[in-house]
Amino acid sequence: MHKKRVPKSIRLIIKYTLPMIVILHLIVTLITSTGLKEYFVSPFIYSISKAAPEETALFIMAQEMTPLRVNYSDKVTKQFDWMEVTNVDVGDIRSLFGREIPGLERYHTEIAIAGQGTDLSTLPIESPPPTEEQLQNQEVNQSQLELTEEEDPPPKKEITKNSVYIYQSHSWEAFKPLIKSDLPQDASSTNEKVNVIAVGTKLKKELESRGIGVKHNKTNVTKGLKEKNWDYTQSYDFSRGLVQKALAQNENVSYLIDIHRDSQPRSITTTTINGKDYARLFFVVGKASGKFGRNLEVAKEINAALEQKYPGISRGVFVKSKLEGNGVYNQDLTNRAMLLEFGGVENNLNELYNSIEAFAEIFSTYYRGMQRR
Repeated sequence: MHKKRVPKSIRLIIKYTLPMIVILHLIVTLITSTGLKEYFVSPFIYSISKAAPEETALFIMAQEMTPLRVNYSDKVTKQFDWMEVTNVDVGDIRSLFGREIPGLERYHTEIAIAGQGTDLSTLPIESPPPTEEQLQNQEVNQSQLELTEEEDPPPKKEITKNSVYIYQSHSWEAFKPLIKSDLPQDASSTNEKVNVIAVGTKLKKELESRGIGVKHNKTNVTKGLKEKNWDYTQSYDFSRGLVQKALAQNENVSYLIDIHRDSQPRSITTTTINGKDYARLFFVVGKASGKFGRNLEVAKEINAALEQKYPGISRGVFVKSKLEGNGVYNQDLTNRAMLLEFGGVENNLNELYNSIEAFAEIFSTYYRGMQRR
């Protein structure tokens, strides 16, 4: 006599559904019978809900609850910002793979204004964090420093307030011609004579000689991060504290300039104008900043004036979101905040100083024009 065959649907239920029910039961039992249940009280759930935008939670719930779609139609029918929640742009596959494929992430950078030769193949490249070996085994190339020794221009006497605050979020970024080193990595140093602090020092002197008051912060960010037990990804968090303190102490500060340098080779970062070599510069504007529009406008205006007087000196204006880098760069703190990159890792001081002087000239004109508005 043949045994009655169990229907396939029943066999599937026994094979898959019942084990899932048992597992779910065990999870519920574990949570409700141990200390874990303390983490699932309403304050905990509330704190999670506050971490995401209100519109996000409303949109998700409205997909299953019709009354929400009826009563809050103005909020749930608008375009849903998946980028804000997932950091994935459904129209750009790069946002899906950018953090997984080396080299692809930087292509999230938008070119707001393209300088001469600027395209996707010449986008800025940020240096990797320095190693301890790099920072400890660096000898200054004194012969290079001596080539630029000159008498500093005297500041004008009418300076009565500091309107510009200069700082360096990546103060370790240095220049290879100024360092004696055989290390293959990008140049890094805590010596303020050979890293981007030297650029800030020169810019301060040039602006003051034109009657603009400047406060220059020379903090060794590498040391500051180590003291806080922070890593290099928190550099902008560290410099943010410096900027906020400066703004609180001096209400006259209205311009922020964060100085960096690129890692592209000198063939990209150098130009010759009227027989004089310049380290090309460019602006980076954070798209995630609440003051993005105004800061972008400032960068475009100064960039246009630079290009008019010194054609080819700028590589352009670039926009970065949180998909690449910080995305804010402390530019939410004022309407006139700049992240300005001077030259690249292979530029020397002569080329850098030429560009600093050119920028100071253009900026001072822009600054006075804004004062008259």
